[in-house]
Amino acid sequence: MSEEITHIAKDGSVHMVDVSDKSNTHRLAVAQSSVKFPNKIYSILNENGFNTKKGSLTQTAILAGIGAVKQTSDLIPLCHNIPISNADVVIESEVNPVKITCTVKTIGATGVEMEALTGASVAALCIYDMCKALSHDIVIGPTQLIEKSGGKRDFKRG
Repeated sequence: MSEEITHIAKDGSVHMVDVSDKSNTHRLAVAQSSVKFPNKIYSILNENGFNTKKGSLTQTAILAGIGAVKQTSDLIPLCHNIPISNADVVIESEVNPVKITCTVKTIGATGVEMEALTGASVAALCIYDMCKALSHDIVIGPTQLIEKSGGKRDFKRG
């Protein structure tokens, strides 16, 4: 594993990593986040099929997560603008904490880890936003990379 931070030059200045000499490969990244509700709030949501006055909690969060994947380079200053081949957000609400999994694919010269992490994070934030009227004692996280492939180093959380 490289101990070099690739976005910081030797003089301390920040820069976008130059990927122009890298080959295009199939890239995949999977990230997860979770949303933990107080038990009473989870029971209320579960009884209502995760529908709130604002609409379907899960469907709205899925749309927010996919939209966030597509906007990652606007949010994270040194991320490349990557053409996304696929973005999928799955929300498992059968247990508390609710688990959010975001899978992102591309064919390109750089990976999509940040896109997957952003998608999972924003989906979790969307759930919080839609439920904050019920409780502010909702906990988001952990948010973490589960898997990535297609670059120099593949990764799979053990």
